[in-house]
Amino acid sequence: MALAINNDNFDEVLASGQPVVIDFWAEWCGPCRMMSPIVDELAAEYEGRAVIAKCDVEANDDITMKYGVRNIPTIIFLKNGELADKQVGACSKEALKAKLEKLL
Repeated sequence: MALAINNDNFDEVLASGQPVVIDFWAEWCGPCRMMSPIVDELAAEYEGRAVIAKCDVEANDDITMKYGVRNIPTIIFLKNGELADKQVGACSKEALKAKLEKLL
């Protein structure tokens, strides 16, 4: 299961030293609901090697604005706290894995 990221635990997650993948979503977003099980599968597969998290855009304006998220789902890939890649819109699990593998 992906970690729920929010303003309280955001800095701690970035400080983990591992690559971080954040799925920006909202409850009312159909494509977001479609991506959710894929993100959870990646969280299980990459446990211990990367932090896979979900950020509810409705509840976390600061994080959403920091990364300029305007459309959801948006999935960002961070390495050493810096933006390394981004996926806007729904996509396949394989596409996400390919982006994630580049960070490891």
